[in-house]
Amino acid sequence: MGGYDEAYRQSIERPGAFWAEAARGVDWDVAPATALGDDGRWFPDGRLNTCHNAVDRHVAAGRGEQAALIYDSPVTGTVRVLTYADLLDQVARTAGMLRDLGVRAGDTVVVYMPMVPEAVVAMLACARLGAVHSVVFGGFAARELAMRIDHARPKVVLSASCGIEPARVVAYKPLLDAALEQAAHRPDRCVILQRPQSVAELTQGRDLDWERAVREAEPAGCVSVAATDPLYILYTSGTTGSPKGVVRDNGGHAVALHWSMANVFGAAPGEVYWAASDVGWVVGHSYIVYAPLLAGCTTVLYEGKPVGTPDPGAFWRVVATHGVRTLFTAPTAIRAIKKEDPSGNSAKKWDLSGLRYLFLAGERLDPDTYHWASGLLGIPVIDHWWQTETGWPVAANCAGIERLPIKPGSPTKPVPGWDVHILDADGNDCPPGVDGAVTVKLPLPPGALPTLYRDDARFARSYLERYPGHYLSGDGGHLDADGYLYVMGRIDDVINVAGHRLSTGSMEEVIAAHPDVAECAVIGVADELKGQLPMGFVVLKAGAERDPAEVEREVAALVRERVGPVAAFRRALVVARLPKTRSGKILRATMRDIADGRPYTTPSTIEDPAALPEIARALKGT
Repeated sequence: MGGYDEAYRQSIERPGAFWAEAARGVDWDVAPATALGDDGRWFPDGRLNTCHNAVDRHVAAGRGEQAALIYDSPVTGTVRVLTYADLLDQVARTAGMLRDLGVRAGDTVVVYMPMVPEAVVAMLACARLGAVHSVVFGGFAARELAMRIDHARPKVVLSASCGIEPARVVAYKPLLDAALEQAAHRPDRCVILQRPQSVAELTQGRDLDWERAVREAEPAGCVSVAATDPLYILYTSGTTGSPKGVVRDNGGHAVALHWSMANVFGAAPGEVYWAASDVGWVVGHSYIVYAPLLAGCTTVLYEGKPVGTPDPGAFWRVVATHGVRTLFTAPTAIRAIKKEDPSGNSAKKWDLSGLRYLFLAGERLDPDTYHWASGLLGIPVIDHWWQTETGWPVAANCAGIERLPIKPGSPTKPVPGWDVHILDADGNDCPPGVDGAVTVKLPLPPGALPTLYRDDARFARSYLERYPGHYLSGDGGHLDADGYLYVMGRIDDVINVAGHRLSTGSMEEVIAAHPDVAECAVIGVADELKGQLPMGFVVLKAGAERDPAEVEREVAALVRERVGPVAAFRRALVVARLPKTRSGKILRATMRDIADGRPYTTPSTIEDPAALPEIARALKGT
C-alpha cells in the first residue's frame, strides 16, 4: 500500500518507462522495444495474442482446474462453472469453426448474443484468430443491427435463438433475419446457438447450428498479431446516423487492463470478480471478459437483473454463493435495489463477509446512494469514472496502490496514465472548483481508443479538434483544491438559466438526498424568459406513502435552499420510473425533447420503450 502520488507522477512524467514496466505483466511473441511510438500508438513493434494471455497461459502455468467463468442465470435456473481448461477447449474449437468458415486475422465477426458463456467464448475465439469482433447488444432492433452489420462488414455473424428477460423470451433469430434483409452487406455464414426456450428455424445454406459446428471443428491455435492491430470494434450506445465504432487495439488493451485489475480494483489471481453488466457494453468487454481473465481471476457472467430475478436480494445471493470478492456495477442497479428494499433487509439474509469492495460507474454516483450502500455493506464503496472510448477507469480510488480518503460525489483522483485537465472555453486550465470541460492531455495511455473504425477524420473531429493536444471527454466538471475530480454530467447537461450556467448534476445531488426519493433526473426545458429552466423527475422509494404533490413541493424547496434562487427550480414531477438504456443510463436528451415538444426517436438502447410515453403523460398532467 502507499504511493499514489509517486505512481501518478511517474506515469505522467515518464509514460514510456511506466507502461514498459507494466507490459512485463503480459506474454509477448515479440517483446516491444518501443513503448510509445511517435504517432502516439503503444508498443508499435510488439506482437502478441490476447486470447493466449487470457486463457492459454493460465493453463500452461498449471492453473487449468481453476474456475475461469461462473455462469449464473436466475432466468433459466442454471449455474455452470467453466475451468480455464474447459474454456481453452471451447475457445479453441470455436476458433477452429470460424477458421473453417474462412475467418482470418483482420476479418470482422459480429456477435449478437445474450448473456451466455458462448458469448464470452465467441469473443475470445475471434481474438485467438486475430479476427476483430463487434459485439452488438442482444435484442437490439433489426434496423440498428443492420446498420452495424453494414459498417463492420462481418464475414460471419454469431448469434443465438433467443435472449431471456425476466418476463419474456426475446426471439433473436427473426431480428437477425430482418436485419440481414435490410443490410446491404451479406455475411458468408450465421452460426446460431439454439436455446431450448425458443428454438430457431435455420436458413438453409446460410445458417449453421452452433453446437454441431463446434463439435465437428478441430481446435485452432493462437495467431500472433501486431500490438497495434484491432482486437474489437464497439459501437457507442445511442448511435444515430452513421455508426461510431470505437476501436480497441490488442497490445495497449492487454497491458492496461491487466494493470488495472491489481492496481485499480485490488484484485488478485484466483479471486472471484463480478462485473454485473452485459457483454454488449464496454464494461462487459473490459471487466466481464478481458481484464479478469488476463489477470487470472474467476469472472462471473450473470443473466439476470438486480431486482425481479426474483427479488432485490439477487445480487447479494450471487456474491454470497460464489464468494465474490469485488463487485462492479452501475449506481442505477444499486438505486433499483434501494427503491425495492430501502431498509436493505435482503442483504442481511446472506453472508457477505467475503465482499471486499463495491465499485460503481456508468452514471453519476449521488452521495445519497453512496451512503446507503456504504452503510449497508460496511465496505469501501468506490466511485470511478470512465467511458466506452477510454476502455478502463480514468478516475478512481486505486484500491491496489493507495486508498485515499473518499469524498462522496467524486470518483477521487485521476488514475495513473490519465493526465486530466479542466479547460475553459478558451482552452485554459480552470482554477480549482470552477467547472469546465473534462479533458485528457495527450498522449492517451494504453487501452484508450486509437481511432474510430474506418473514420479517422471523425475521430479527430469528435475528440481532438476542440482542444488541440487534448482528448475531449464530452463531460463537464471540476477539480477541487486536493485534485479530486467531480464529473457533473455531459456538457449538454449544463443548462443556461438567464445567463447562469448551472449543472443539472448538482441539482440531482440535492434531490437525491430527500428521504423519500429513490432516484431522480433533472433536465433543462426551454423557457421564453430565462432561456432554460430546470425540471426534476422523481421516483419514490417503495413504501413511501406520500402525496406526490407534497414531495414535489419539498424537492423544489430543497433545491432553492441549497443551490439558490438563481436555479429558478420550481417544478418537480413524481413518476413511476425513469427511461433508461439497458446499461442504466438515464435518457436525459430524449426527455428534453419530450418536454420541449420536439419530435423524438426512441433510442435503440432503451430498456423499455413504454417509459417515454409515461414521461409525456406526466408532463401533460394526465
